[in-house]
Amino acid sequence: MPPKLRSVFEKIASACNEQELRLALTDTVGKHFAVQHWGIYLLDEPSPVDANLRPIPGVCIKGNPIGRYVIERHAPVHEQLVLPSADWKQICSRHDHEHVMSGPIVCDGRLVGMLNLARAEGSPAFNTHDLADLSALCLHLSAKMATLRAKPQTFNPSLANSLTARELEIAELVAKGLTNGEIGEKLWITQNSVKQALKRMFRKLGVSARAEMVAKLQGIIPILETLSDDN
Repeated sequence: MPPKLRSVFEKIASACNEQELRLALTDTVGKHFAVQHWGIYLLDEPSPVDANLRPIPGVCIKGNPIGRYVIERHAPVHEQLVLPSADWKQICSRHDHEHVMSGPIVCDGRLVGMLNLARAEGSPAFNTHDLADLSALCLHLSAKMATLRAKPQTFNPSLANSLTARELEIAELVAKGLTNGEIGEKLWITQNSVKQALKRMFRKLGVSARAEMVAKLQGIIPILETLSDDN
């Protein structure tokens, strides 16, 4: 195993969160694969956030044979495996994306993202060795991502303190899967009151969706349930 690749595997293993996971790749991926652009594209993110490098645009990772290959097979691929060079350039005309390679990030059998690499015009095409290294890297990324997403978040008292008692009640019912109407009936308030409360809660927690709110409150909601049972 190349020393640089072993080093990035060790950094991936020591990452404590997804941001550290990205940073673990910053100094190694570009050099190891001799690429000018690369990025981790997570399907549940509103837009790609990459390690200080310009991201590979959506046209190069979704809606084309390379993206479909990764989505359907959960396997790494470069453009020459599925397309003649001329056809690839019809899909992506950027000179800094002369050659592209993409690999899957998989958690619990579900594709959650891709690791995308691009070489500029004048660079050699990706080969079988590059593909094997990307496959190994994606295996380590997938395993670490699954571990991080399964790991309960540490209880943060400040989050609970930022919400009122009523808002915490609403959060607990949201976590149980109740709709706004069902929450209103349960708490004897109007559906619109629930909707407005959720808007305030989203602002306080810095989130934009119910699922994101529940994820951020992991470790807090179970404590609330325990206290309710004790009383």
